[in-house]
Amino acid sequence: MAGAIIENMSTKKLCIVGGILLVFQIIAFLVGGLIAPGPTTAVSYMSVKCVDVRKNHHKTKWLMPWGPNQCDKIRDIEEAIPREIEANDIVFSVHIPLPSMEMSPWFQFMLFILQLDIAFKLNNQIRENAEVSMDVSLAYRDDMFAEWTEMAHERVPRKLKCTFTSPKTPEYEGRYYECDVLPFMEIGSVAHKYYLLNIRLPVNEKKKINVGIGEIKDIQLVGIHQNGGFTKVWFAMKTFLTPSIFIIMVWYWRRITMMSRPPVLLEKVIFALGISMTFINIPVEWFSIGFDWTWMLLFGDIRQGIFYAMLLSFWIIFCGEHMMDQHERNHIAGYWKQVGPIAVGSFCLFIFDMCERGVQLTNPFYSIWTTDVGTELAMAFIIVAGICLCLYFLFLCFMVFQVFRNIGGKQSSLPAMSKVRRLHYEGLIFRFKFLMLITLACAAMTVIFFIVSQVTEGHWKWGGVTVQVNSAFFTGIYGMWNLYVFALMFLYAPSHKNYGEDQSNGDLGVHSGEELQLTTTITHVDGPTEIYKLTRKEAQE
Repeated sequence: MAGAIIENMSTKKLCIVGGILLVFQIIAFLVGGLIAPGPTTAVSYMSVKCVDVRKNHHKTKWLMPWGPNQCDKIRDIEEAIPREIEANDIVFSVHIPLPSMEMSPWFQFMLFILQLDIAFKLNNQIRENAEVSMDVSLAYRDDMFAEWTEMAHERVPRKLKCTFTSPKTPEYEGRYYECDVLPFMEIGSVAHKYYLLNIRLPVNEKKKINVGIGEIKDIQLVGIHQNGGFTKVWFAMKTFLTPSIFIIMVWYWRRITMMSRPPVLLEKVIFALGISMTFINIPVEWFSIGFDWTWMLLFGDIRQGIFYAMLLSFWIIFCGEHMMDQHERNHIAGYWKQVGPIAVGSFCLFIFDMCERGVQLTNPFYSIWTTDVGTELAMAFIIVAGICLCLYFLFLCFMVFQVFRNIGGKQSSLPAMSKVRRLHYEGLIFRFKFLMLITLACAAMTVIFFIVSQVTEGHWKWGGVTVQVNSAFFTGIYGMWNLYVFALMFLYAPSHKNYGEDQSNGDLGVHSGEELQLTTTITHVDGPTEIYKLTRKEAQE
């Protein structure tokens, strides 16, 4: 009878396929490690203190920190006192990028964090739960001599978390507080060459705005953007992998539809996994080079969420279809306890992402973590998602244990079979265990490389060769999951081979009443696959 390719493939051919996939996996890591630069670059910007004494100045004038039309500047706050310059007239100006440089659409996104330099003064100390309120204007232009076009203008509140390690005595006045960095701005596209930030700290003692926040000396920004060279390598990988997965997916489904029976649950899940992988592979990012699509970060998160939810669901159903009795198989409703936490966790993370990056589509300075309510809401979503993930892995570990125990218990019946039949079934069991271990290895490799990329400096040097560890992590893991999905659709597609009549159930050396059950996944034209027939028990037992 017809079986899956993995059941009819010889060990030699299986090793050849595995070797070819391993070569592509190594290439995926080398592409990121040796060809691509680091995935991101961080650039520090020190604001320039400009003076503007006009009313409603933020609506009529943009203050440049340098260049032919640069603003009237002061070096420090002390210089403002003899010139009778008020706090409301000081504008912290930041030009992005640095002089003689340009931003590029290949940078994909811009993320900024803010650091306040606050000096200790006895008569102007930071109060408990102090909040700084910034009036921020963002503008862009594509020519150094063109007029600035406003992109966003918002009031940006941020809670200060500062400590002063020295005694609060007169001799320590002027020393700086140690303050946590603050999230400031995130933009999902870099469609223009030049950007300008004008930051004001308006003071209103009656409304208690910017009162009790200490003496702010300077504002520093750190901008993070994706490297253009890495973007090109990433786009090239997606462009290459998209047709590869799409072609194997079409080939796989064609083999399924050629059968005289409808597809079974696991076949549908594998096909859905291929669709989700194709969805995440489609290089729509190419359009971001020519269009100002600020929603690309959110869209990317949604695509990744769909794929990982599908992958987690596949693992559960894959194990279940190799373990459950016949009357419970081939129905998605039988997995509601295991798939339910995946759905709940994915929904919570989706809502969290919409509350963060969804709002940033209209307000790039927004952060859900800046308010007490927002922080509690975000933590609630993350905690619920974490609990669901823990429940999922408990279910998954239990099911994997059950499958291996079931297989191990049935291996005692193998000696009763003929030698040829016994060797055949031993090979099937070995390949099933091998696929399960490969799955665990892929998950473990993802975690290990993530940890390594976080604790290392970002690159290793071996002689004259520099290996970009972070880039290798992104390209290698991305390539690994593509190869994993490719291997699933290839190995679990129906085989064109058939067993002869001499290898019917009679040659098993087992009577019909002693039919064994090792549960498997795929039911073919004339009944269950070989692994399933080997291990199926009657439900009455």
